[in-house]
Amino acid sequence: EVSSGFFYKSAEEREKLVKAERKFIEDRVNKIIELKRKVCGDSDKGFVVINQKGIDPFSLDALAKEGIVALRRAKRRNMERLTLACGGTAMNSVEDLTPDCLGHAGLVYEYTLGEEKYTFIEKCENPRSVTLLIRGPNKHTLTQIKDAVRDGLRAVKNAIEDGCVVPGAGALEVAVANALVKHKPSVKGRAQLGVQAFADALLIIPKVLAQNSGYDPQETLVKVQAEHVESGQLTGVDLNTGEPMVAAAAGIWDNYNVKKQLLHSCTVIASNILLVDEIMRAGMSSLKG
Repeated sequence: EVSSGFFYKSAEEREKLVKAERKFIEDRVNKIIELKRKVCGDSDKGFVVINQKGIDPFSLDALAKEGIVALRRAKRRNMERLTLACGGTAMNSVEDLTPDCLGHAGLVYEYTLGEEKYTFIEKCENPRSVTLLIRGPNKHTLTQIKDAVRDGLRAVKNAIEDGCVVPGAGALEVAVANALVKHKPSVKGRAQLGVQAFADALLIIPKVLAQNSGYDPQETLVKVQAEHVESGQLTGVDLNTGEPMVAAAAGIWDNYNVKKQLLHSCTVIASNILLVDEIMRAGMSSLKG
C-alpha cells in the first residue's frame, strides 16, 4: 500500500493535474477491459474486479458497459480471504496484469439482508477460506450459534489431527472407572483410597448428563454400570430415554485429545492441591493491622 499526495500552486496546475489523473485512470481501466476481453472473449463469462480503494463513478460506468462488476472499499483481511478462496494474486499495479493473476468463482451475486447488502462469492474450485453467515433474531441467539459453530469446527479439527475418536455419552468415564476399581486390589496401603476417589470423580460425568436430562443420576448410573459389566461394551447414557446405550452404535463420539487432556489435567491439579500445606489470605483487614 502506498500513500501519496499532490500539491498545486495555481488553477492551471490544478487543471493539468486533473487531466493527467483522468488519463492515468482511463489507461488503467482500459488495461482491465483488455484483460477481460482477452480472458472471456465472446463467451458469457463474467468478470469481477475487487479493489481495496475507491473507484470513481466514471470508471465504474466504463467497466459496467463492458460487463465488468467492480467492487470497491474491500477490507484488507477480506482481500486475503478472497485470494485463499478463489486463487489468484492481489495486484498493486495493472502493468503486470496477466491471466495467471486471476482467480475463479462460479457465481458472484449481491443479496440484501435487512438493511445490509452482502456480496456472495460461491462455487470456488479449491477454496482454502470460507465464510459462514449467521442469522438470528437477537444478539444472544447469534452468540449461541457462533459458539456452537466454533465448537463444532474445533471438534472436527481435533478429530482430524488425532486420527481417532472415543465413544461419548459418558461411556469412556464409566469404563475407566470400572477399570480403576478392578485395579484397586493390586494397590497397597492408602493409595487404594486415591484410586477409588479417582474412579468416583470420573463417574460425575455420566451423573451430570443424566441430571441435566431430567433423570435420576444414581439410578441411571447403576443401570449404565450394570450394562457395561454385562455386555463388555462401552455403554453411555441415552439422553432421550435415560437408559443405557452403546455410544459407538449411536454415533456419539468425543475427541481423543480432549479426554486425554482431561485425565492428565485432573491428576496434575489434584496433586498440586495436595502439595499445599497452608493458605494465607491477604486482604485490607489484615493489612490495616
